[in-house]
Amino acid sequence: MSSAKKLVQSFGTTTWIIKAQAKGLTEEQMLIQPPFRGNCFNWVVGHIAGNRDKALVLLGEEAIFSEAEAARYLTGSEPVTGAETAISGQRLLEAIEESQARLAAGLERVTVDDLAAIYNEERGQTVGDRIAGLHWHETYHTGQLELLRQLAGTDDAII
Repeated sequence: MSSAKKLVQSFGTTTWIIKAQAKGLTEEQMLIQPPFRGNCFNWVVGHIAGNRDKALVLLGEEAIFSEAEAARYLTGSEPVTGAETAISGQRLLEAIEESQARLAAGLERVTVDDLAAIYNEERGQTVGDRIAGLHWHETYHTGQLELLRQLAGTDDAII
């Protein structure tokens, strides 16, 4: 299996998990802040979607979020503490779904040489390395969603 196909499969798996963890949650539940340093479900999904935009751009696809929308969910941004400062959970989940389709399309078009192109010369990082790193970061945050779902009071097991 090619690197591009593996990435499509990997992003597909996290897309499924994100949607499964969000199933049945209300907008209010997605905004519950953990009682420790961290971010709510809404922020985590927004952060994942914003990072997917970075991968989309590397693949020649258009970003889904505007610069201002993406800035709301950057590392180090203020926690989302209410609906007035958040993108709706529904819109975030739609962005995840749309990004999956666009990532798959971009990765189907990409060549081995495209993925081997240098992204960061100082680190010797290729475009493929960068996209794989963005996906690894996504898996880290996808795992957080299980705990945030439980914090919302679901008391269930998704995976």
